[in-house]
Amino acid sequence: MILVDGSGFIFRAFHKLPPMTRPDGTPVNAVYGYTTMLMKLLRESAADHFAVLFDAARRTFRNDLYPAYKAHRPDPPEELIPQFALVREATRAFNVPSIESPGFEADDLIATYARLAQAAGADVTIVSADKDLMQLIRPGVVMQDPVTGRPIGDADVREKFGVGPDRVIDLLALAGDTADNVPGVPGIGVKTAAQLIGEFGDLDQVLARAAEIKQPKRRQTLIDHADDARLSRELVRLRDDVPVPEPLSSLAVRALDWDQVVAFLQAQAFRSLIARLDLPKAGEKAATANPAARTEEPGYELVRSLGRLDDWIMRARAQGFVAVDTETTAIDPARADLVGLSLALAPGTACYVPLAHVDADGARLAGQIAREQALAALKPLLEDPAVLKIGQNIKYDMRVLAAHDIQITPIDDTMLLSYVLAGGAHGHGLDELAQLHLGHTTIKFADVAGSGKAQVTFDRVPLDRALAYAAEDADITLRLHRELQPVLLTERLATVYETLERPLVPVLAAMESEGVLVDADHLRALSEEFAGRLAALEAEIHQLAGRPFNIASPKQLGELLFDAMGLAGGKKGKTGAYATGADVLEQLAAEGHVLPARVLDWRQLAKLKSTYTDALVQQVNPRTGRVHTSYQQAVASTGRLSSTDPNLQNIPVRTEEGRKIRRAFIAAPGSVLLSADYSQIELRLLAHVADIGALKQAFSRGEDIHAMTASQVFGVPVEGMDPLIRRKAKAINFGIIYGISAFGLARQLGIPRSEAGAYIDAYFSRYPGIRDYMERTKAEARANGYVSTLFGRRCYLRGINDKNQAVRNFAERAAINAPIQGGAADIIKRAMIRLPAVLARAGLKGRMILQVHDELVFEVPVAEADEMRAVATREMASVAWLDIPLVLETGIGYNWEEAH
Repeated sequence: MILVDGSGFIFRAFHKLPPMTRPDGTPVNAVYGYTTMLMKLLRESAADHFAVLFDAARRTFRNDLYPAYKAHRPDPPEELIPQFALVREATRAFNVPSIESPGFEADDLIATYARLAQAAGADVTIVSADKDLMQLIRPGVVMQDPVTGRPIGDADVREKFGVGPDRVIDLLALAGDTADNVPGVPGIGVKTAAQLIGEFGDLDQVLARAAEIKQPKRRQTLIDHADDARLSRELVRLRDDVPVPEPLSSLAVRALDWDQVVAFLQAQAFRSLIARLDLPKAGEKAATANPAARTEEPGYELVRSLGRLDDWIMRARAQGFVAVDTETTAIDPARADLVGLSLALAPGTACYVPLAHVDADGARLAGQIAREQALAALKPLLEDPAVLKIGQNIKYDMRVLAAHDIQITPIDDTMLLSYVLAGGAHGHGLDELAQLHLGHTTIKFADVAGSGKAQVTFDRVPLDRALAYAAEDADITLRLHRELQPVLLTERLATVYETLERPLVPVLAAMESEGVLVDADHLRALSEEFAGRLAALEAEIHQLAGRPFNIASPKQLGELLFDAMGLAGGKKGKTGAYATGADVLEQLAAEGHVLPARVLDWRQLAKLKSTYTDALVQQVNPRTGRVHTSYQQAVASTGRLSSTDPNLQNIPVRTEEGRKIRRAFIAAPGSVLLSADYSQIELRLLAHVADIGALKQAFSRGEDIHAMTASQVFGVPVEGMDPLIRRKAKAINFGIIYGISAFGLARQLGIPRSEAGAYIDAYFSRYPGIRDYMERTKAEARANGYVSTLFGRRCYLRGINDKNQAVRNFAERAAINAPIQGGAADIIKRAMIRLPAVLARAGLKGRMILQVHDELVFEVPVAEADEMRAVATREMASVAWLDIPLVLETGIGYNWEEAH
C-alpha cells in the first residue's frame, strides 16, 4: 500500500519550482511538480494498492478542541489556489483514488488506511516528509521523501527528534509546533523534550513526576502548563479510526486510461511529460499501469584502473552514446585544470574517473589513473563520429578537453534542448532541470566541497564524495536527454535545435578559446583618466549639493534630492528609501535639475571604470595574454547571445568613453580587426514580418529609412529635412519595435505626452500593417504563452496573461519585440555557423573573435583584409532570404573602435 500525502506535497512543489503558467495564464508549477512525482511513483512502485489523501478544508475536529489550531496561517498564495483542484484532477486522470473527508486532515486518513492495510497483511509506505506522520512509523510502515525518494525509518526519526516514532506524539506535546499553533509547554524545545522523555519515559510520567525536575523554572513551567501539554497531545495525535470514504478494496491499483492521461497533460501544456509516457502501440494493450519505463537505481563506480576504464569505453562504443561531464578546479575553462571525468551509459549506470585528486597537503591520492594514460584511452571514444556525446553545457567540457588535444564530436546538449523547448519559461541549469523533469534534488557542489572560506577546489574533494557528485551529474544529464530529446519532434522544434543551437556550440567554443587581445597600458591610462574625472565630478556634485555625501548610496542621494532639496517626484519603496534609479534621475535632469544629471554622468563613468578599465586588465589570461569571454546560449528568451567574464556586449557605442574602451581591443601584430555589422536588421525584419509595402520599397531602394518615415508620417519633403524631424522618426521607428508608449516616447524626445501620442497615432495611420502585426502577435502570445520567430524559435513570455496590468503590459511589449529581436539573433547565429567552413574552404586565416548583438568581429592577417571583407559580407547577407536585402556595414582597423 502506498499512501501519498497530497496536501503536503502541493505546497512543497509550489515553493520548490519556478513560476509556470499554461497558455490561458493559469499557474501550474505545483501541478507540474505533483504530476511528475505521481508519474515517478507509479513508474517505480510495485504496490498493489495506491491512494492520494488530501485535506478537505482548513477546519477540522482539532479546531473544536482548540480554536487557535492553525488559525495563524495565512491564506494560500493567490497563484496556488487554482492549482488545488487541478492536482485532484491530475490524480483522477492517472486513475488513482483521490480521498478526503470533511472534519479530518489528510494525516488522519493516512493513519486510518495504514492501520487497515496492516490489519489486512500489507506493508505500507507513506509518501511524505511531514514530521507529524513520523509517529506512524513502525514495523511494516515506513515513510518516503516525495522529492528525493529517500526512505524515512526508525533511525531517521531518532536522529531528527532524539526519540523513537512511538514517542513523537509525547515529544511534540511538550515542545509544541509553531507551524500548526500547537501550544506545548513554554520554554521546552525539541532537545529538552527528548531529554525529559528519555529520563521519565513518556508524557504522563513527565507530568506526574514534574516535582522531581531539578531546574526550578522548568519544573514550575511543567506544573503550570500540564493541561496545555495534554491538550497538545490530542492535537498532534493522528486519528486512525476515521470513517473511510472508500473501502480498502477500492484502492487497488487500476489500469491507466491513456487517452485520459494524455488529454489531461495536453490541457496543462505539459508536453515534456507526454513524451515520457510509455504509450502502448496501436493494437497493443498496456501490460502495466506504469506511465513510463522503469529506471534503475543508481549504481556508480569509481574507475581506478585502465582495465575498468577500457570496459566502460567498450560499452559506450557498443551502444553508440554516452553522457560526459568533466570536473575541474575553476569555472573559467581557460584557467581550469582537469581533475576527473564522469561517464553515464544508462539511468543509474555511471562512473567517475579521478585523475588529479590530492590530499590536504597537496600530495596525489593513490588509486588514480595517470591523466595522460586515461585521456589517451578516452580520446578515440570522445572523437568517434559514431558515438554521440551528451553533456549539460557541453561547451565547457569541450574547451577543457580541447586543452588536452581532444575534440569532442558529435554532441548533444541537454541545456540547449531545454532552452529550445522552453526558452525563458524557466532556467536551464542541471539542478533546476533535474527537479523540474525528474523530481530529483541533486547533490550540490557545496555539499561536497564546502562553502564560503572553507570551500575547496574539486581536486581536494575526497574520492567517495567526488564519485557521488560527479557520477550523478553524468547520470542526470543522460536521464534528461531521454526526457527532452523526444519532445523536440512532438513540438516541431528539431530544426531550431539542429540548425541553430547545436551547431553553434563548437563555433562559440573556438571563439572563446581564441579570445581577443587587449592593450593593458591603454586600459591603465584610461583608469587613471576616469579616476581623475570621477574626482572632479564628485567635487562638482558636492558643491551643487552644498555638502559632501556618498554619491554611491541611493539612500543618501534620495534624502538629498527629495528631502533636503525638496525636488518633486520622490517615491519611497518598501524599504522606506527613495527610488533613485536611472529613470528617476533622467526625469529630474529633463526638468532642468543639474545635480541629477551629474550623478548620472558619475554613475556611468564609475561603471565603465570598474567593469572595464579596471577589470579587463585583471581578466587577461596569463597563459594566452588575451581576454576570453564566455558566451551564454541559454539565457535570453529571444535567442540572443550574452557574454560574461567579461561582458563585452554592454560597452557603450555612442559615448566617447565607450569608444575609448573599444580602442583597447586590438589586433595582433601583422593583423587587423574587421567589423561586420547588420544594418538596421530589426527594422528590416519588422518590414518583412508585418509586410509593410512602403518600408520594404524604401529598404529595397536603399533610401534613408528614417528620413522616409519622417516624410511619410509628418508630410515633409526628404530634401532639406530638419534633422530634429528625422530624429523623431528614428525614435519612433526603433521604439515601435519595443512597443514604446506615448509616455516613453515623450520622455525620450523631451516633448509633451500628448504630442508623442499624436506622433504614434500618425505613424500607425500611415503604416496600419504594423498595428495589425502588433495585435496579432499579442493575441498569439496570450493564446500560446509564446511567440515565434521566422525560423521557428519559441520565445516564452512570463506574465502575458497576468491579472496585474503592469506585468501584462510589460509582457505584451516583450511579445511585440521578441519575434524581431529573436529573428535577428537567429540570422547572426546562422552566419556564425556558416562562416568557419566558408573561410576554411577559401583558405583564409581570419578568425571570428567577437559577437556583439548584430556585429561580428574578426582578426585577419593584413594581406587578407579585403578578401575577408568581401567573403564575410557576401555570406552574412545571404544566410536568410527576406522580402528585402540584408545589408552589412563593415570596417577595418587596428583596434575595435577604428574597425567599427
